[in-house]
This record gives sequence, structure tokens and C-alpha cells, in this order.
Amino acid sequence: MELTLLSNVGLLAAGIVLLVFSGDYLVKGSVAIAHRFKISSLVIGLTVVAFGTSAPELIVSLDAALTGHPEIALGNVIGSNVANIALVLGLTVAILPMPVSEQTIKRSWPIMLISGAVLFISMIDGKVTRGEGILMFIMLLMFIVSSIKSSKRFPPKVKVPQIGNKHRTWVYFVMVILAAAGLAGGSRLLVTGASAIAAVAGISERVISITIVAFGTSLPELTASVVAAFKKETDISVGNIIGSNIFNVFAVIGITAGVKPIFFSFSEFSIDLWFMLAVYILLFIFMLPFKSIFKTALSLKNIQGGIIMRAAGIILFVLYLGYMVVLFKT
Repeated sequence: MELTLLSNVGLLAAGIVLLVFSGDYLVKGSVAIAHRFKISSLVIGLTVVAFGTSAPELIVSLDAALTGHPEIALGNVIGSNVANIALVLGLTVAILPMPVSEQTIKRSWPIMLISGAVLFISMIDGKVTRGEGILMFIMLLMFIVSSIKSSKRFPPKVKVPQIGNKHRTWVYFVMVILAAAGLAGGSRLLVTGASAIAAVAGISERVISITIVAFGTSLPELTASVVAAFKKETDISVGNIIGSNIFNVFAVIGITAGVKPIFFSFSEFSIDLWFMLAVYILLFIFMLPFKSIFKTALSLKNIQGGIIMRAAGIILFVLYLGYMVVLFKT
């Protein structure tokens, strides 16, 4: 049993490594191609980079749904959304307090909350249908169009990789193709290893997906954010992390359910969904300027942005650790 468990852990670890590197090269290759075709950095940041950073979650969830592991497909997204806020943002802010723009509070956060509510409502009946998946994808397109229009007045802080003009265009196309293949292979290794570990260790696929799988697919964001915090760089913004959560629901679940409806037991995920929404609301409180908490929390008027303090990051991180402990104990 120990040998089988170790081999499955090796598959899972190999899958995570392959996903991390493939996702990175997918973004770099896609950005280079977009630049060659004279697409603006702003549009690249809001579309190509956003899709690229969500690619690991998308491929893993799609592969899990198609191979008969719906708990992994859903748990991956819910766990990633929790990890993005409580782990990635919490740990980053614990190192370096992070400024929050007015647009993030007034626009990005409400859309993230709506996406969470849409996911919750879609899951209540124990299935995410193809129609619901298509609706989520339509909402994603609306979000992208709205973001591009809004960005003309309030340019977002979106980090677009600058990789120069080292290679011919066809090289970047090959890079994208190989990266996509790497994502497919990595997701298969990750799903196979995770489901096998769950079976051997007697742990539910839900717990494995919300913890280990979600951590693996969130690893690029965590690494980039923590490194940026140690370097005292502010180009990793709260808006980027919130945008990743919006894409996880509308793109990952939307596309996955659009390809194949997802069936599951809602009771298994109800606590996780409530915790995800609670973390969203807690983030909103932490984002508000202290003087505005009581005056403008409900109306969202006259908010000029604020700073998420180090104490808030520590609270979020501790909550994440507590959540992980509870998951493995239940």
C-alpha cells in the first residue's frame, strides 16, 4: 500500500510540475503571438494572460469531468478560488500590505461575488447542466467586453510578460502547441494521481481536489505573488487575483459543463461553497478604507480605494490553514 501511495504521489507531483511549466510557456507563447499581430497589451492582459493563467484549472477540471471524476472538477475550482484569496493574497499581504483601487472595490469584487453566487445556485440541484455552463461562458464574454470598455477610463494593473523578439513567429506557435500538450499530460497525471491517492488513503476526491489539486493549480499565482511581495513590487494587484476567481467560475466551470454536464452530491460541497463566499465577504471588509466601513459599505459611494493591511493577510492565511485542517479531519 505504501509503495502504491508513493507512486501515486509521484504522479501527482509530476502533474503539478508539468502544469506549472506548461502554463507559464502557454502564456509566454500566446503573448508573443498576440504582440506579433499588434494586439494591445491591455487586451492581451485581460484576455490572453487571464485565460493562460486559468488554463491549468480549466484542463484539470475538464479532464476530471470527462474521465468520471466530477468531485475533482468542482473541488479544483472551489479550492482554487479559496486558495487565491486566503492563501495567495493572504500570504502576500502578510509580507507586504497591498493597495486596492476604487475600481476593484466597486466593480471587480461585486462581479466576483456574483460569479460565486451563480456557482452556488447552479450546484444546488446536484448538477451543473450544459445550459448553465453556456450561460456562464456568455457571462464571461460579457465580463471581458465590459472590462475592455472600462479599462479605457481606468487602466487596470495587469502584468503582461515581456519576452522580446527572440524567435520567429512559428517558434511561438510550436511553444503554444507543446505547452497545450503539456497541460493535457500534466492534468491527466494530476487527476490520475489524485483520484488514486483518494482511493488508497481513504480520503474523498472532494478533499483531495480542494486541497492538493487546488494548491497545485494555484501554485503559479502563489509563487509570482510571494516573490513580488519580497521584492516589494506592487504589479501583482488584488484585481488580478479577483479576476482569476471570476475566470475560474465563468470559464473553467462554464466550458467544462458546456462540454459535459457535471453531476455530484451538493451536500458534499455546501460547506466549501459557504466558506468561499464568506472569504469573499471578508476580503471586501478588509479592502475598504477604515473610515468608509460604516459610512459607505452598503452604498459603495465615495470610496477612493484603500490598503489591505498585514494583519488582514495573517487572518486570511490562518483561516486557510484552519480550513485545511478541518477538511482532513472530517
